[in-house]
Amino acid sequence: MSATAALMVAAEGGIIGDGRTGANLALGVGLLGLAVGWLALARAGGRISIANARTGGRSAIAVGLTGTALAVLHLATSSGGPGTGNGLVGAIVAVPLGLGAVLLGRRALARSRGGDRPPVDRMGV
Repeated sequence: MSATAALMVAAEGGIIGDGRTGANLALGVGLLGLAVGWLALARAGGRISIANARTGGRSAIAVGLTGTALAVLHLATSSGGPGTGNGLVGAIVAVPLGLGAVLLGRRALARSRGGDRPPVDRMGV
């Protein structure tokens, strides 16, 4: 089974059980992306010094895009409306979570490049 086919089966909820499986998967991936993005942003700000902020930022972008793609795929393949038990509302919530992870990753990348810039005189002198 190809990776695309596996993602479609997972988004449709065909692997584990009910129709909410794909939405729950997208929610979990989106939350994971937010956590990775937040940690990358903390590393870029100098609050945590355990790993590279650029790697964390790229990872947050990748995980966030994956979560968003899973959510959109579930939205496109789900039948019925909200409240029918097919995970439509969960997929709708997962889209901004994935996009938030992408934005946190981009911000971490932008902050981690800050060492290349000349220092700014904050006193205005």
